[in-house]
Amino acid sequence: MKKKLLSAILSMTMVAALLAGCGSTAATSTDAAPAPAAAEEAAPAAAEEAAPAADTASAGGQKVGVSMPTKDLQRWNQDGANMEKELKDAGYEVDLQYANNDVQTQLSQVENMISSGCSVLVIAAIEGSSLGEALDMAKDAGIPVIAYDRLLMDSDAVSYYATFDNYKVGTVQGTYVKEQLDLDNAEGPFNIEFTAGDPGDNNAGFFFNGAYDVLKEYIDSGKLVVQSGKTSFQDVATPEWKTETAQSEAENRISSFYTDKDIDVWLCSNDSTALGVENALAANYKGKYPIITGQDCDIENTKNMIAGKQSMSVFKDTRTLASQVVKMVGQILKGETVDVNDTETYNNNVITVPSYLCEPVFADANNYKEILIDSGYYTEDQLK
Repeated sequence: MKKKLLSAILSMTMVAALLAGCGSTAATSTDAAPAPAAAEEAAPAAAEEAAPAADTASAGGQKVGVSMPTKDLQRWNQDGANMEKELKDAGYEVDLQYANNDVQTQLSQVENMISSGCSVLVIAAIEGSSLGEALDMAKDAGIPVIAYDRLLMDSDAVSYYATFDNYKVGTVQGTYVKEQLDLDNAEGPFNIEFTAGDPGDNNAGFFFNGAYDVLKEYIDSGKLVVQSGKTSFQDVATPEWKTETAQSEAENRISSFYTDKDIDVWLCSNDSTALGVENALAANYKGKYPIITGQDCDIENTKNMIAGKQSMSVFKDTRTLASQVVKMVGQILKGETVDVNDTETYNNNVITVPSYLCEPVFADANNYKEILIDSGYYTEDQLK
């Protein structure tokens, strides 16, 4: 009953979010300086529903630098491709670069973007605190910086932050688990394990805390049991979100704690870590298959949802985020008020950065066609 209720409620939420896109709430900007974006690389078939960006006539060949962390994860390829296309369509020159998850490479690339005359920078950092030198250069050159999906830390040179509501991503995952197990009514106990994200990614803590805060009362009461005892973010963090690292850690926990016990839930913060857990379960686990959460709706994970190997994945439509950033770039370069809808949450240890938060939704085997295929994010052939 709870499962059906949750599915119905969240399906309605997802449809509303997809219709509204990312631009539902605009607020006046603060005094923070402005910033741009750009991108490159092929992405899955995507329905183009771009938010209004700077018009071609006013773009005037201005260059936008877009720094992405890696090509290793599907989502960054999609983010880059979406932004690059929309920025070029708006008349901007785009310098899109991927840093291969190497901090020094990203630092060098951003410095080159500054030297080459970019008017705005859009940066998805590998490590939020590692680009201080480049950010200082940007500030000295009067170049606005938009932190893209990962907050740039320890600097006052960050003009804006565009992301999804990262704490809500975690609460969606935690609520899914709560409803699937009917924790308010079921007797339990149920066994749960956590796998979180990269400790160098500021978002990873928000994801974990959002989920844990939903489930904490049930852990405290003993209805949810973490056999490994790993209940802090530091204990379950996965450097660089690597699938192999998550798999190795999951294999260790399975062999240590679950040779004769069932795992009821494995709460994973994203899809690359979920994939590692799923690989570990396939190789070493003989018990009842658990509920597994994820985030990003990567192709392999969506296939696993369809096959019953993953329960859900939080869907952050990168098209809407990219469109919002392109819109913000245009507003910055035209001297207009920049859309933000959060001026309190994201403090980077120096300043509270004016932010625009897009709404996450979730997909599962019951609604993935509506959320992912009907919206044009994937084709059916991609999920076969």
